[in-house]
Amino acid sequence: MRKLSLLVLIGALVLAASSCMCGTKTGSDVPGGPKPSEPTSAPSEPTGAPDEPTAEPTEAQPTGVPTPEGLPPLPPDPQRVEFQAEDGQELMGTYYPAATNPAPMVVLMHWAPGDQTEWPAIAAWLQNRGLEIGAGGAPWLDSSWFPPMLEGQSFAVFAFTFRGCVGGCSSFQPEGWLLDAKAAMKTASELDGVDPTRMVAIGASIGSDGAADACGGGCLGALSLSPGSYLGVGYDEAVAAIDGAGNPAWCLAAEGDETSALACRSATGEQYRMEIYPGSEHGMELIDPDIDPSVLGLFLEFLELAFGL
Repeated sequence: MRKLSLLVLIGALVLAASSCMCGTKTGSDVPGGPKPSEPTSAPSEPTGAPDEPTAEPTEAQPTGVPTPEGLPPLPPDPQRVEFQAEDGQELMGTYYPAATNPAPMVVLMHWAPGDQTEWPAIAAWLQNRGLEIGAGGAPWLDSSWFPPMLEGQSFAVFAFTFRGCVGGCSSFQPEGWLLDAKAAMKTASELDGVDPTRMVAIGASIGSDGAADACGGGCLGALSLSPGSYLGVGYDEAVAAIDGAGNPAWCLAAEGDETSALACRSATGEQYRMEIYPGSEHGMELIDPDIDPSVLGLFLEFLELAFGL
């Protein structure tokens, strides 16, 4: 029933996009241009809303000035960040400061059935500062099975919610989501305690395209779970830009998730890596203890390569 309900959700998003006759960019789809097909195998919804971080997020403001070497680390508590896309769209994110200052940054981008609350357990795992995150029903919300973090390593992490996606995306907005992804990367680079020259992006489904599209030659790499050229940029084009800068772009998808498997196979490059799994899991569903090779294990390999650890 979960698969069926998400098929209905994805179909509704695409139907809303194709039928919208809006003249302004509001909560409905941005008109213009062909729209990519959605996954043939829809992702599963989380079984319940994830618990919030134990610490209430505080307010954070981008500084625009890189911090010098040797400054004391920021407190580990997650910080609420308000920012804007290029078109003025207000967005919300959460910053998890690292144990070093300045620190390498990992930007996390969510899939269509969810929002930034898909990421707290993984964000705290990457931050590696003992932040207590309650376990949720889905595997990616339960850190009890996560592999050990790289010894002595702590990453700054920034997660955000795409426009129209609080609690799950209510319409298909590829052009707006692309602006959001780019704004998130810029905002993350300007946060206090972040080294703007050491950034990567990781995402799932629409977020996997956002990670690759917004990275380009300006970040150190992108790891994509189930891309599909969903934001109007060919995944192969996005990979070419990253690879052309000498940085890694990795693509993970399931064989039965045809749109995503095709997107992975469309890309090439000297730094490019592709992993095609059996089954039909999509996006966050690939983050599961029973899937081999471990997706979170590949996260660590990717981060070691991208950051030269």
